[in-house]
Amino acid sequence: MSHYVRAALTGWGNYNKADVCLYRPEKERELLELLASKEQPNYISRGLGRSYGDIATNANGGVILHTRLNRFLSFDATSGIVECESGVTYDDLIRHLLSRGFFLALVPGTKFVTIGGAIANDVHGKNHHQVGSIGCHIIDLQLLLASGETVHCSRESNAGLFWATVGGLGLTGVILRARIKLAPVESAYISTNCKRYENIDRVLAEMSAADKDFQYSVAWIDCLQTERSLGRSVLMRGNHLPAAALKQTVTDPFAIKNRHRFTLPAILPSTSLTTLTAQLFNQLYFRAKREREHLIMDYDSFLFPLDRIRNWNSFYGKHGFLQYQIVFPMATSHEGLVAVLKKLSGAKQASFLAVLKRCGNQGDGLLSFPQDGFSLALDMPARNTELLPLLNELDEIVLRHRGRVYLAKDARLSRATFEQMYPNTKAFKEIKRQVDPTALFSSSLSRRLGLTEV
Repeated sequence: MSHYVRAALTGWGNYNKADVCLYRPEKERELLELLASKEQPNYISRGLGRSYGDIATNANGGVILHTRLNRFLSFDATSGIVECESGVTYDDLIRHLLSRGFFLALVPGTKFVTIGGAIANDVHGKNHHQVGSIGCHIIDLQLLLASGETVHCSRESNAGLFWATVGGLGLTGVILRARIKLAPVESAYISTNCKRYENIDRVLAEMSAADKDFQYSVAWIDCLQTERSLGRSVLMRGNHLPAAALKQTVTDPFAIKNRHRFTLPAILPSTSLTTLTAQLFNQLYFRAKREREHLIMDYDSFLFPLDRIRNWNSFYGKHGFLQYQIVFPMATSHEGLVAVLKKLSGAKQASFLAVLKRCGNQGDGLLSFPQDGFSLALDMPARNTELLPLLNELDEIVLRHRGRVYLAKDARLSRATFEQMYPNTKAFKEIKRQVDPTALFSSSLSRRLGLTEV
């Protein structure tokens, strides 16, 4: 029998604990033995646990940690292609390969995610409008199936299974390793611009017109304003700096200062999270952000600001929080976002972190989230009993405007709503049945959404 520990797991939102049996294999051989043993009725893979909801929890089943399956296998400095096991993190890749002149072509909002988790969620980031999601940069991958067979998947080989696995929530099998195409860079620094916009109309117009000139674009948005100030925003954009643009005093263009990381108390009192404190925070943030052009920042400060706080998720108290991320197609983005913001401001629902991004082309993953339009992500304390009914109302707005909810952040979407938002669900389930007929790979999320049966 394999060694495991019983644990109560949640996603990064600390919402809805699930009792699981937690395994941490150190070699692929141990992983094969575990699946063959069928000690648990089903299993799901888990990286660093940064998915917000229940995608990587599995109530009354097995959870496989990939943190020890984290070897670098090869790197070609000519092509910029790296091969690694699925437990390698974005932080690992940046620390080892930036000094060689390479950066990940696509980064999410944190560097503390594994490659396997990034592929399973087909993650996107501040530069999706330029380079797409992580699936666009995966050359191929090795997938361990429920049968014990390892198959090679790419755009040319087992293409259907490849696109079911990219964004497939870990349900097609265990991603063992992958080859990833990196992007060349000349320094660790980014030239950034920061500008304030008085409402959602102005910021959407600016992003639609000029985001094409910036590799990275992201806006903080105030969800509690109304009328002429509805959706006032602070827009931050940037481009990687060439080495020649750095000061002559910089001897190493890839070296940055080590940032001190903070740790919050284990659990902060949820009584501190009120509409009043959110309004105060939003006022201070909007006024404190100075409008700047060509401000040079290191990649860590610009791309991963929250990584400076080790456990920032504890800010939301013992009840945790729900992140609600949605995307609207370009044709309905303005109308849909205005409707959502009016609903939020009318409900006076506090969101201390609201992020607006411009998304690019729809990915080829069957369950991939982004589509050409605008995405809004909201963090909301779960202690409010009115939150779940409000989110159900927001779902209706999203459906009316042909949008969808990001499954990597979800912890409460209904099966019927999910199937309306994701038109390729039937095709995904058919491939899932072919490669995993007994649903050996299952999660709390997959059962809630009907992707696997109990």
